[in-house]
Amino acid sequence: MINKQEVLDRFISYISIDTQSNPESETTPSTEKQWILANKLTKELEGMGMQDVSIDENAYVMATLPSNINKDTPVIGFVSHFDTSPDFNGTNIKPQIIENYDGGDIVLNTEKNIILSSEYFDDLKQYKGQTIITTDGNSLLGADDKAGITEIMTAMKYLLEHPEIKHGTLKVCFTPDEEIGRGAHKFDVSKFGAHWAYTMDGSQIGELEYENFNAASAKVKVSGKSVHPGYAKDKMVNSMYIAQDFINSLPRLETPEHTEGRQGFFHLSNINGDVEETILQYIIRDHDKKHFEARKKMIQDLGVEICKQYESECVTVEIKDQYRNMREKIEPMMHIVELAKEAMEAVKVKPIIKPIRGGTDGSQLSFMGLPCPNIFAGGHNFHGKYEYVPLESMVKATEVIIKIAELNAR
Repeated sequence: MINKQEVLDRFISYISIDTQSNPESETTPSTEKQWILANKLTKELEGMGMQDVSIDENAYVMATLPSNINKDTPVIGFVSHFDTSPDFNGTNIKPQIIENYDGGDIVLNTEKNIILSSEYFDDLKQYKGQTIITTDGNSLLGADDKAGITEIMTAMKYLLEHPEIKHGTLKVCFTPDEEIGRGAHKFDVSKFGAHWAYTMDGSQIGELEYENFNAASAKVKVSGKSVHPGYAKDKMVNSMYIAQDFINSLPRLETPEHTEGRQGFFHLSNINGDVEETILQYIIRDHDKKHFEARKKMIQDLGVEICKQYESECVTVEIKDQYRNMREKIEPMMHIVELAKEAMEAVKVKPIIKPIRGGTDGSQLSFMGLPCPNIFAGGHNFHGKYEYVPLESMVKATEVIIKIAELNAR
């Protein structure tokens, strides 16, 4: 049905373009290099025959595949983001293609002795005999979310080439800056014009998600006093030591490496400091709204308590909400989840319904009036050198998109 080589070639063409976003930037997109892929996608959509192709001043790319049936059906959208995470190197990506994977370890980089271990990353074993796309150990891969873009583009092209497959009106959108929490900030829901949509942004094959973390960021600024160390007695205040007190006062086991499922966490993502000033960057996550609010309050209260201990205004905390759990917006219209589930089963993919331990454009879009569950894109170990994606998973995700369109036209 779907040409595997076409999927592979398309994916590699997308990941070859560096599109890392930048949380410190105030522009949209946050990096100029995201425009390169956005413009490429625009031209490809036009070239394959999609209608109403547009790219706006913020690099949001939209297009329409008109209905080929004579009855009214809901308009469905498919969404993916083209930026990649700033957490790890995204430049000069050199993918490795492992055909007929044997189920064992994969050497990513011989010189640096970087191994993708099938014991440590045991999900690998389920893909024995398939084609695995990995990094060379020096960068992330970019399957998050260029796998999703590949799948949407391939599905649209297939439907255009196979008019015998009946479908209603379909919309697609590719967004910038999802990895820094801004992917839906300037999404024009009214222009998009869909009744609901699906983000193709999940991980392993079969994932179908309609609930996610509530999310916030916290910037903790710790102030000290720098004095010559030879004359520092009773005068120097080392901000790094105060920061250490702050870090150690949060629950040590409520961190990403100690939690799973619906358990929330505090994640210290960055430290930058010296004697005079230290900045701690946290992300705060919880599926439960009350627990989420309690976590934010704990961070704020800890800042106040540390100030009392040091008898100075040495700690300030700035918290910004990022996105909310989309479950409350999806549950009233669970038929859109059931449709995706039926489509997966129709193409022999076992649905895995579970909460997202992260975020997606769909969470923000759901609160903007576009209910938007999340479907697998196929990748694993996102945001690092151990990232990989099975080619067959991308093919199946493409088939799921096509089947959703077909089932919606019944």
